[in-house]
Amino acid sequence: MKQCTHADALPHPAPEPLSETCLECLAAGTDPVHLRLCLECGHLGCCDSSPLRHATEHFKESGHAIMRSFEPGESWRWCFVDHVLV
Repeated sequence: MKQCTHADALPHPAPEPLSETCLECLAAGTDPVHLRLCLECGHLGCCDSSPLRHATEHFKESGHAIMRSFEPGESWRWCFVDHVLV
């Protein structure tokens, strides 16, 4: 089973979200489907089911590997590099 090699490097405590919604979606006039929080810097972006996939774009631009769901009742985390749940 593949494991995440990035979780140990995350800041503690995790950063607070920098906004209440996906600011890139807001600027583009689109609605995010679900929100994802970058656990390295607090960027809040939309998921891959959203039209513009800003959480994934944030990873591609920043290299920040792990995000978590920012949806009520969800607590899962995903590593973009290792492609595993953390």
